Amino acid sequence: MNDHSVKAVSVKTVSAKAASASAPRWQSLPLFLLAAALVVIDQVSKLLANTQLNYGEPTPVLPSFDLLLMYNRGAAFSFLNDAGGWQRWILSGISLGVSLFLGLWLMRLPAQQKLLRWAVAVILGGALGNLYDRVAYGYVVDFISLYWRDWRFATFNIADAAISVGAALLVLDVLLSRERNVEPGAK
Repeated sequence: MNDHSVKAVSVKTVSAKAASASAPRWQSLPLFLLAAALVVIDQVSKLLANTQLNYGEPTPVLPSFDLLLMYNRGAAFSFLNDAGGWQRWILSGISLGVSLFLGLWLMRLPAQQKLLRWAVAVILGGALGNLYDRVAYGYVVDFISLYWRDWRFATFNIADAAISVGAALLVLDVLLSRERNVEPGAK
């Protein structure tokens, strides 16, 4: 074997490793479709809430669960809700940037990282659902209200739930990957 054939084999090996480092773009398509489906479900549920519920009036569903139409002009837990309107575009820009980052990350994640890819796709769907509201209306439509006696949790929507589930999947992925990376007998 001469020096040129060794270089050719090395280049092919490096190229093969680089190609397998991230999932082929077509393998990300089902996850982008999942994100899109979450956006559709979120938007349909918000449309129903807007047309079927009266703003600020709880509609009991189960003990400790109401449907309660609210508009959140701020961020999570109504942070910046009364800021005067400037927050709409700042929060929209942040959400757009995060969504672009998540989309690019999803395309570059290795196919073997299934749980992480699902987590990113679910968060992306939730982020895009709320981004649409913020750009189109200037606020996010919330309608799911959980409470216990006189205490109410912040009203939220399907997109918020998707973001929370995705975040939980991210944490689970970190915990499981830690377990996989621990050497036998090192516990």
